[in-house]
Amino acid sequence: MEYAPIVEKVAFNLMKYAATVLPDSAVKALKDAYKYESNSVAKSQLEAIIKNFETGAKFCIPMCQDTGIHIYYVEVGADCPIDDLGKIKDALINASRRATKEVPMRPNAVDPFGSNSGDNTGRFIPWINWEVVPGDKLKIVAFPKGGGSENMSTVKMLKPGVGIKGVMKEVLDWMIHAAGQPCPPTVVGVAIGGGADIAIKLAKKQLMRPVGQPHPDKNIAEIERKLKEAINTTGIGPMGLGGNTTCLAVHMDYAYRHPASLPLGIAVQCWAARQSGAEIAPDGKVTYLHHNIKE
Repeated sequence: MEYAPIVEKVAFNLMKYAATVLPDSAVKALKDAYKYESNSVAKSQLEAIIKNFETGAKFCIPMCQDTGIHIYYVEVGADCPIDDLGKIKDALINASRRATKEVPMRPNAVDPFGSNSGDNTGRFIPWINWEVVPGDKLKIVAFPKGGGSENMSTVKMLKPGVGIKGVMKEVLDWMIHAAGQPCPPTVVGVAIGGGADIAIKLAKKQLMRPVGQPHPDKNIAEIERKLKEAINTTGIGPMGLGGNTTCLAVHMDYAYRHPASLPLGIAVQCWAARQSGAEIAPDGKVTYLHHNIKE
């Protein structure tokens, strides 16, 4: 079976729906925040956010003017019968070009030494995260990441002696510093260990979990709960204008580290927690994971 044409079609659908239809877990989190919000200004901001994503879904138009930098997470089954990953890469690039024109999505790929490419592609963009996993399927997740929240992502190289309490303080201090800049309510990805690059990659990957899904390790899930509670006590609120909900969820993970270092990655996602995924079986059957997409 020729995978590339299927991948291009599927990836286009994924990028289109990621930009226009918020996943159910994010919709629920935002509507719950609206339901329990007591601050009138915050309630009006959440009402505007809800109107934005409902309008996007109804008319299949982007829910936010910043349609993000194009990122794909690709899991290739070890037994998946693909003989040329280069064709898969080209298919993903073509899907981004199509989505930019047909959705449409704002062109956000800018050469640091030149001009905007005009089609959301360029050197290393779309960025593709490859991973080999057990099985025979190909899984693709489109993850268009907005610039405002990305600007509030960071890596901190901590001294190991600060321990978990020190890590939690650093996360809270950073989110207080971020304030309204990442368009809260946010989802905050946190990862410790590995190295600087590993920590931030793991932190960003946590943003792909369903909003509010706890880590399977109960100790880490408890840290997530405490961090979310602490961030929400700041009163920064939706869009930084005050209120009960600054953070919809904290998602945390870890890697083993060097004895001399404790890297901390903090990846911040705005209220528009956009993503859409699908699995492609060896026979070409496509299963969409986040949206009810009909071919």
